[in-house]
Amino acid sequence: MDGFGGGIQMDVAAILGKRELEAGNGGMAPAGQFNLLRWFSLLSLVIIGTVAIGIGTVSTRFLVSESLERDAMLSAQFIQTLALGEMRHHGLEGMDMGDVLVPHHYGMLTKDAAASRERARSEFLDHLSHVPDSLLATIFSPDRKVIWSTNPELVGQQIDDDEALDEAFESGGRISAEYQDVEEGRVEQKFLRPPKMFFIENYIPLTDEQGQVKAMVEIYKEPVDLIDRVNRGYRMIWLATVIGGLLMYFGLYWIVRRASRLLAAQQAQLVANSTYVGLGEMSSAVAHSLRNPLASIRSSAELAQEMEGPQARKCIDDIITQVDRMSAWVRDLLLCLRPLQGDSEKVEPMEAVRASLANFDQQLARSNIQVVCSDAEAPAVVSHQLLLAQVLNSVIANAIEAMPGGGCLSITATPDAGGQWLHLAIEDTGKGMSRQQEMMAFKSFYTTKQGGLGIGLIMVKQIMERFGGKASLSSREHQGTRVCLSFKVAAQDS
Repeated sequence: MDGFGGGIQMDVAAILGKRELEAGNGGMAPAGQFNLLRWFSLLSLVIIGTVAIGIGTVSTRFLVSESLERDAMLSAQFIQTLALGEMRHHGLEGMDMGDVLVPHHYGMLTKDAAASRERARSEFLDHLSHVPDSLLATIFSPDRKVIWSTNPELVGQQIDDDEALDEAFESGGRISAEYQDVEEGRVEQKFLRPPKMFFIENYIPLTDEQGQVKAMVEIYKEPVDLIDRVNRGYRMIWLATVIGGLLMYFGLYWIVRRASRLLAAQQAQLVANSTYVGLGEMSSAVAHSLRNPLASIRSSAELAQEMEGPQARKCIDDIITQVDRMSAWVRDLLLCLRPLQGDSEKVEPMEAVRASLANFDQQLARSNIQVVCSDAEAPAVVSHQLLLAQVLNSVIANAIEAMPGGGCLSITATPDAGGQWLHLAIEDTGKGMSRQQEMMAFKSFYTTKQGGLGIGLIMVKQIMERFGGKASLSSREHQGTRVCLSFKVAAQDS
């Protein structure tokens, strides 16, 4: 027995050492288990990266649109203020810059008024031609004809089918647009120099006191200073977004990593506690079961020393019987502790049932037990031939022991409606169990049989779960017990 106890201690130590090693590795789960830290690191990286890219994109677009809108507004205010200032400077308060730019609006002008008008027009156009960052400046009359442009080739041309120009005249408001490249179909985009980057088109109306548009100023600008500011804004926004995202990611990763380690340590502690509890239960069960055989062996040995003849032979036979009994317990206990081995395979359940019943023919006949076995064909299930035989042998043996005075053993196989499960029910008409005994049936080392270790149903449950199945038990006192083995139906070969 010392060798057997030492083997158990080594197995327990190996289990505890493995759990402690997993806890020391930062809570990394074994292969096939859910790894919290790995999945969090991947999913959080994707989510935070997506959110950061979205925020950066929205922020940069908002920066560009707001900056261009602000530049267009300032340009419009500058041109309109410049026109109003020129009219006041030259004493033309009764006229508008649109009237000055379009000469046919007035028929008769005095010589001084005509001179003032021409000076105002000349100075305004000179200011307009020197607007900073300007690629092209053009003035349109209400009939969409170019009356002036920094590109002389455009003067006098009629511009039709220009939706932006028509919208500006009809609305009387400022219209702006952004371009990346020169559009070949736009006649008015004949710049004196090609733009290096994107450029902006601004339509600035010149109206009279009634709000009627008298002329439309079109300015194409390549705002170099604005582009530099926007690029700096780009860099600042993306830098802040990247730094913020990384800080958030690593901060959360550190918290989850610490939590994962704590969970792993607590899990290892729970496993250790559970192992020690199981070891205590096993030790108590083994000690309780071995006490009586050892006492009997000692008594028989003492009597054998003093007796001769048949009495000594009886004592020796008793010693051999008790030793064989303890050997069977040790064998069953080692079988229970041994890891389950064997790959899943297709098994015909009813063939396995009939083979197991054949092993118990003599016991069934001796105990006067009638067997009722379903003859219906059952689909193949996922299990293991030898392990399934072990399950059936254990359940049938329990049923026979529950009916010492005879009874009926019924075995039926019923597929479920979906065809995914096969339920194999094994029922006896024995003495049954109380409610408390039924609840304790699958607990380790619990038994109601004299001289048993209480590991049979535990092995049944472990084997069934090993192949994705389930084992359940229901019982009523003096009426019998029903064990239901639920198997997964094997896939049909194509």
